[in-house]
Amino acid sequence: MNHYFTKNNTLKSEENLIHVIFKNQKFSFYTDNGVFSKKGLDFGTRSLLEALDFESIKGDILDFGCGYGPIGIIVAKNTDAKIDMIDINDRAVLLSKKNIELNKIKNANVFESDIYSSINKKYDYIITNPPIRVGKKILYKILFDAKKYLNKNGQIILVINKNQGAKSLINDLSDEYNVDVIKKNKSFFIIRARSN
Repeated sequence: MNHYFTKNNTLKSEENLIHVIFKNQKFSFYTDNGVFSKKGLDFGTRSLLEALDFESIKGDILDFGCGYGPIGIIVAKNTDAKIDMIDINDRAVLLSKKNIELNKIKNANVFESDIYSSINKKYDYIITNPPIRVGKKILYKILFDAKKYLNKNGQIILVINKNQGAKSLINDLSDEYNVDVIKKNKSFFIIRARSN
């Protein structure tokens, strides 16, 4: 099945430049076919970003499934943290590299990774709008394997729609993490899962 969390080099490229205002800051992003939310910053990602306490975010951060890069780039602009951004989709990685340069970001790095295959360090935060369309089995692998890549007291912060299983995910994550809901915005839950 094709979805944005795959390698698909057959899709015709139609790069587009979009503009985003976030907290009175202007960002520009190149987007393209085969990359999530190519027409603009989606409601779930915006809700996630608005729920973050940028003043408390420090250390090393992983933007998992970065797409064209809005989470990593906006977090990098608003913190002094060091950001790694990963995606399996090489088109997403190329777009993120362009967008880091376009937005003059100095504290972010992007590279290709199939789930955590290219990761060789631990993070204080993993922040993600996870690829729900990969299905529950892979989604749970992403979220539960994340524990291996978190520092002590590290945390995953993610967004998920209530209709995509937010409540059961909260319950299941509670087996391995200390879980709380930071914010609800309409049907979107912003969930924090802290490693024990």
